[in-house]
Amino acid sequence: MGNFQFKFEAIWEAIPILLQGVELTILIALVGLFAGFILGAITGLCRISQNWFLHKLAGAYIETIRGTPLIVQVMFLYFGLPLALGMRIPPLTAGIVAIAVNAGAYIAEIVRGAVQSISLGQYEAGRSIGLTRGQTMAFVIWPQAFKRMIPPLGNQFIISLKDTSLLVVIGVGELTRSGQEIIATNFRSFEIWLTVAVMYLVLTMTISKILSIVEHRLVFARR
Repeated sequence: MGNFQFKFEAIWEAIPILLQGVELTILIALVGLFAGFILGAITGLCRISQNWFLHKLAGAYIETIRGTPLIVQVMFLYFGLPLALGMRIPPLTAGIVAIAVNAGAYIAEIVRGAVQSISLGQYEAGRSIGLTRGQTMAFVIWPQAFKRMIPPLGNQFIISLKDTSLLVVIGVGELTRSGQEIIATNFRSFEIWLTVAVMYLVLTMTISKILSIVEHRLVFARR
């Protein structure tokens, strides 16, 4: 153990900066997941489409993103793509896009699974009362499927929130980056990384609790 002494002062002084990192972490996760949900919903519906081209295109996107590490996607967006486009992408924008594109591939599979879990009878019932295919999907299938998506979407939000720590490689000032910068000035790595870990834990536990409440209310809403 050497002469190590735990210093609460180091944590107390770091809290304001770390909280700024928490705010940015939540912002990236929320915006990234929202954009990822839109992308994933479109891709998921394309995946179950009878259109051959859309089906294959959605499959290629999902397999490519799920088959490559997020950190590689981040590096490609920030360092690789600007060389091809001849323009520089701000690190925060690149980070949010990377989180959205990555989450979108996983959400697409969540959407596909939820929609396909609805019985064919529901679709036939919608059509039998005169609804078009689009109306049946929008007013009959989608509302039921969305309730089934909530638990896996919650898990994806927690994963995306933790994945924001990988944006440290392009200098985005989220929670992990904030901790790194503080340690560079005070060298109190034990106290700071412990605090960062606790903050991530509080965030993920809070999200889990909120999701548990939402699921509980949906269960009673179905009765």
